Amino acid sequence: MSLLSRKLGEKVRQGTPSDFLIVGLGNPGPEFDGTRHNVGADCVAVLALRLGRPLSKGKERALVSEVVIGSKRVVLAFPQTYMNNSGESVRLLARRHGIETGDQLIVVHDELDLELGRLKLKQGGGMAGHNGLKSITQHVGTTDFARLRIGVGKPPPSQAGRDWVLRRPSKSDKLVLERAIEESVAALEAVVNDGIDATMAVVNRRPDDQR
Repeated sequence: MSLLSRKLGEKVRQGTPSDFLIVGLGNPGPEFDGTRHNVGADCVAVLALRLGRPLSKGKERALVSEVVIGSKRVVLAFPQTYMNNSGESVRLLARRHGIETGDQLIVVHDELDLELGRLKLKQGGGMAGHNGLKSITQHVGTTDFARLRIGVGKPPPSQAGRDWVLRRPSKSDKLVLERAIEESVAALEAVVNDGIDATMAVVNRRPDDQR
């Protein structure tokens, strides 16, 4: 993996660095709470609460929680820069917490091209038109970070994708997404404890493959 510290051109954190930085993407503000575009941020918030360390305001333009998963030091973050500028915060977070390589950075985000509630985990790759990923790539200078994608499904033909993701789901869709967030939390813990390859083998398996 490429060194993020070299890409950033800045010194990393003084003292003990973190092992992972997990970033959940979304937009700040109550008008965006519960929208499809915020499922990544919701996932990170749920994980922080489960570990007894809720997200709180940090210095890097983000809500942040420093936790321990297994034996690993992990930073959880929800950038407060709006989705399209997420990379500004991620750059600052990576610098502060000593994140040096792409496999130490995991980004959780919504995905229109996945059916509702389906998860997909991968290391590196393209942006798939996601503005949050584009911003992160621009600011950290590499695509070598992991992505946990949460499917929000495609909008009906009469609705633009932007409007779809910025609206709250129906009650039935909300239940599906809540289950997906729970599964995402478990997947993130598995990546930290077991590694991304072992976790991908489980997360990316379709339901039909389990029969």
